[in-house]
Order: sequence, then structure tokens, then C-alpha cells
Amino acid sequence: MDLFSKKNRILLRELIKTDFKLRYQGSVIGYLWSILKPLMMFAIMYVVFIHFLRLGNDVPHFPVALLLGNVMWSFFSEATNMGMVSIVTRGDLLRKLNFSKEIVVLSAICGAGINFAINLIVVLIFTIFNGVQFTWNIVYTLPLFVELFLLATGIAFLLSTLFVRFRDLSQIWEVIMQAGMYATPIIYSLSLVMDKSMLASKIMMLNPLAQIIQDVRYFVIDPANITTWQIIHNKWLVAIPYLIPVVVFVVGLLVFQKHSKKFAEIL
Repeated sequence: MDLFSKKNRILLRELIKTDFKLRYQGSVIGYLWSILKPLMMFAIMYVVFIHFLRLGNDVPHFPVALLLGNVMWSFFSEATNMGMVSIVTRGDLLRKLNFSKEIVVLSAICGAGINFAINLIVVLIFTIFNGVQFTWNIVYTLPLFVELFLLATGIAFLLSTLFVRFRDLSQIWEVIMQAGMYATPIIYSLSLVMDKSMLASKIMMLNPLAQIIQDVRYFVIDPANITTWQIIHNKWLVAIPYLIPVVVFVVGLLVFQKHSKKFAEIL
């Protein structure tokens, strides 16, 4: 079935609208939570890691870098977690209608994308008030956001396929995400790792999430944010984190499509 048929596009739009409405249904401040949640996390990180531990003093506008990194990580976390459970959550719909199952996962990713877009506006305002000078280099963030979307979507396809059979996966993924956050230069600068071990910093930057976050910081905030190509001088190694999201997306989609026909009977 054509993924981009009119029927699938309409279904995708309705699923996104429904999910977004239900997400904050019954809460007092409703949609404002999409802004307040990352800001509250940023406030905690700011007090602990910047005010008390004095991390990031070597990077200009590090509070902005911290907020931006936190927002991007939050999108990845939300997209993969919501994508993982999306098929199981929509089990009744899968049994009743015949449509491209990819739509269910994509609706979860797009829902997280809406929150991401809202949070980026908050980051933009915070960036302006912090005195960051924008340049035309900011346009390079667009392919980086596409890279982030491909990585999150590919992993969501893989996780949703496995979650249909293995419900314990959500607990395992939660631990992986917690470890991944501390293994990614979000709450600390990459230069801090480089001072301890250059090898460790190079290995860290082979992680596409670390590469994406650092590249966006480099183009938006300040070139003092070190990128992959600045510490890894082998062009083939530098290409690895940029290629991983594409490979993960293709593999995730193929695995999902292979098993999607059995989802309804398993659920």
C-alpha cells in the first residue's frame, strides 16, 4: 500500500491531532507543559551543573548550549519512546483497518516533532536574550535536523517492531537512554572530555547524537563548540556518524515492513 496515498495522509494528520489533544487532556495548564517541561529540566541542570559544578566555563554562552542540547535530546527521547509503544497502543485500529502501519509510528514521531518545534522557538528567544550573534551558518542546521529525524524514526521502527513481542524492552530502553544522556556532551562540554582523554572524545563523537548536537551548537551559538571534523582527521571516520542515521532509518523501515503484516494477529 502506498505510504503517501491520500488515505494515509489523512489518517496521519488525524492521528497527530488526536495524540496531541490527548497528551495533555485533563491537565490544568494543558499545552503549556510542552514548553514548561524542558525549561524545568534546564533549570535543574543549570543550577546543578553550571551554578554549582561550574561546567562549561570554557564555552561561550554555555547555558544556551545546555538548553539546546537538552531540547534536542528530549525530542529524541520522546520520539523513540512514543514510537516504540505506538503499534501496541493502536492495536485496535490495526485490527479494524487496512492501512500502511508505518503511519502509526510516523504519527508518534510527528507529535514529538511538534513539541520540538515549539521548544526551538523558546531556545531561539533565550538565545537572543543571551546575546548570541546569528550568522548565515544557521541554515546548516536544517540538514542536521533531518539527520536527527531519520535517526529517531529508524530507531522507533526497530523498537516498535520488537516491542510487539517483547514488552520488557521499554525498561531496557529507559536504562539505555539514561546512560546515553551522560555519554553525550549535553550537560558538560566536549573540551572537558578532551582534557581527560582525546581517544574517549573521538569515540564519543562517533555517536550521531553527539555529532548532531555539537554541530548545531557550532553553527547556531559559537564555533568554540567542537565538532567531529575538528578532532577526527580521517575523512572516512568523520563520515561514520553522518551515515549512521541513514543506515538506521533504512534498516529500521525494512525490518518494520517485513514484520508489520503479523502485528494485528500478534496483538
